[in-house]
Amino acid sequence: MSILVVDDDARLRDLVRIALERAGYQVITASDGKIALTHALREEPELIVLDVGLPEMDGFEVCRKIRATSEVPILFLTARDDEIDRIVGLELGADDYVTKPFSPRELVARVRAILKRMGGVAQKTRHQGQITLHVEARQVEVAGANIALTGTEFSLLDLFMKSPGKMLSRAHLVAEIWGARSEVSDRTLDSHLRNLRRKLSDAGCPDAIETVHGQGIRLGSCT
Repeated sequence: MSILVVDDDARLRDLVRIALERAGYQVITASDGKIALTHALREEPELIVLDVGLPEMDGFEVCRKIRATSEVPILFLTARDDEIDRIVGLELGADDYVTKPFSPRELVARVRAILKRMGGVAQKTRHQGQITLHVEARQVEVAGANIALTGTEFSLLDLFMKSPGKMLSRAHLVAEIWGARSEVSDRTLDSHLRNLRRKLSDAGCPDAIETVHGQGIRLGSCT
């Protein structure tokens, strides 16, 4: 089970990492908001420990962006014992709040409590219009009906649903699915995209996969 720890204070970040690793968790770390967001979307941790006062992008903005696509549990850290901060964090979708200074034992206890409430793991379900993708079960529903996808088709759809509305280049898709050094041709990628588009269209989402010449490919609204 992996946890993303985000704090610009290297000493505190290491303290939290060591405490969580001793408790049996795998830990990913980040020192600013932009790096945190990248890790959150790419690594899909089961929980995020997120400092509010971050460079590049503050914790509230990171939480807001994550909540646009994910319900991963978020525990905020803050040096400010301010009720307004706690209210803002909770309204953005935070699951808990710890004020600095804190004991590592307290933090670990809070993490365990959150994961216990969540049934031990975060709910990895993505939504876009009528499409629902269940990451752990590797199942896709359109308007409540299951559709059968190959492993590659599922991985492609998962990539699109991680970044709804974002243009993804062909090179990015190939690198993410087959590896950066693969020699997969455009024809192979097009074949998988064509099959995925057809299946989603047959299920009621004809605009699910949109190709914009010279820009890339993205997930449509599928309303």
